[in-house]
Amino acid sequence: MATVTRALISVSDKRGVVDLARGLAELGIEILSTGGTAKALTAAGVAVTLVEDFTGFPEMLDGRVKTLHPRIHAGILHRRSDPSHLRAMTEHDLKAIDLVVVNLYPFEQTVARPDCRFADAIENIDIGGPSLLRASAKNHADVGVVVDPDDYPVILTALTQDGALSAEYKLALAKKAFRLTARYDGAIADYLGSLDGEERRPFGDTLHLQYTKAQDLRYGENPHQSAAFYRSPVVREACIANATQLQGKELSYNNIVDANAAFALLQEFDETAAVAIKHTNPCGVATSTESLADAFRKTRACDPVSIFGGIVGLNREVDTATAQEILNLYEQGFLEIVLAPGYAAPALEMLASSKRLQNIRLLEIPEIVDAQPARYEAKPIAGGLLYQERDTGQVNVQDCEVVTKRRPTDAEYQALAFAWRVCKHVKSNAIVLTSSDQVVGVGAGQMSRVDSAKIAVSRAHDLGLDTHGSVVGSDAFFPFRDGLDVVAQAGATAAIQPGGSLRDKDVIAAADEHGMAMLVTGMRHFRH
Repeated sequence: MATVTRALISVSDKRGVVDLARGLAELGIEILSTGGTAKALTAAGVAVTLVEDFTGFPEMLDGRVKTLHPRIHAGILHRRSDPSHLRAMTEHDLKAIDLVVVNLYPFEQTVARPDCRFADAIENIDIGGPSLLRASAKNHADVGVVVDPDDYPVILTALTQDGALSAEYKLALAKKAFRLTARYDGAIADYLGSLDGEERRPFGDTLHLQYTKAQDLRYGENPHQSAAFYRSPVVREACIANATQLQGKELSYNNIVDANAAFALLQEFDETAAVAIKHTNPCGVATSTESLADAFRKTRACDPVSIFGGIVGLNREVDTATAQEILNLYEQGFLEIVLAPGYAAPALEMLASSKRLQNIRLLEIPEIVDAQPARYEAKPIAGGLLYQERDTGQVNVQDCEVVTKRRPTDAEYQALAFAWRVCKHVKSNAIVLTSSDQVVGVGAGQMSRVDSAKIAVSRAHDLGLDTHGSVVGSDAFFPFRDGLDVVAQAGATAAIQPGGSLRDKDVIAAADEHGMAMLVTGMRHFRH
């Protein structure tokens, strides 16, 4: 392993760079630097050689030209084992650069700002940085290239212990560098391709998506399908991809899909809530003003059969009372996953120490306060990709149009708001019967809405749940009155639906016949 004698450090993100440079200097490594990085290091008492002194050529054109110089690129690109390269270096009095620490102008962050001007975007296209990274990564056999501040401590440890970086580690660093430049160039192409003049269109000419493999999975949806889980390298918000698994078996493909559905539904609730998911559909949802344990009990009661083998999501820290409820459930069945923002230490000990729960997967979802959810989602199809805005649409039920003779009561308004939030997460055609704080029946994924209505009612009755006084949420309009008749005959007193059917008058007339109140949202929530 060749030793590191000289490092070039030029970073936009200066997180951790002073500690890195100080550590390198203590190892006797000469540090070359530019512009703002050099000023930061000098201010911290780290000795640096300015790139312009190293090259004998000044920075110019407002810093656009500083590292684009043969002395820099020859120092990086020459092969240390090639005699002809070494002779050329000697003949031209060139010096080796063995470590390159560079990250790029914040182009992605700049164009993500709503007020980003075209001129600002263009100025944040880095030229020298990607050139340095590509050169260093190409010659990774001889040069270490560092793009991630999280790697700085590992770099210092390796150089302190061994005086050099291993070939395997330099290759890993090179892969990371090429991933960064590929994503960076893709972001520039996508931005420019989205412009109509200097105005941006929501969907541009190209779409570059980059994900890094988090893990191989045992198999996909079925054992004969291979699969892997990939994570976005720029995700910072709370999400399943950032979840920490505290115990249990390795996550499967279906586990991840269902856990994601549970987390998405949990995001609908500010109040204490518990959700149960089976095959991406809610089989139980409840809120509580008393406790998380109460919300869990009510969620289990929504469908005490389907919850077995399902996913439970909780939006409060799991306490001992809730942990005991989970243990109680295991007397008759099991859960695949429990996900929550945290677990109190005694609760975690209860769950971890139980032999019955050894295989349950406990997920902790990180809370990242400043993060914003991703705006778009993708769905692959044969030969292409569908790309759309996420369905984050919400309505205030108090603002919805009342189309029936009778207005909802205050209690019905509260229940309709609950039903509408839940049915948004049920596969179409979706019919959901609820009280103000608990799901009563769910009809999901049927080819006709009346069948979904029948299933919602029959499931509730089969489980001994009272549908009298419930309300109904429908993700899309009732195309005929038959679906409404089914839930009305079961005792539903109010309905919320988007409206827009050619037979809206017939459906409204049916609601009036049954003495029901009906709200029209003007917004549907198809879920395919």
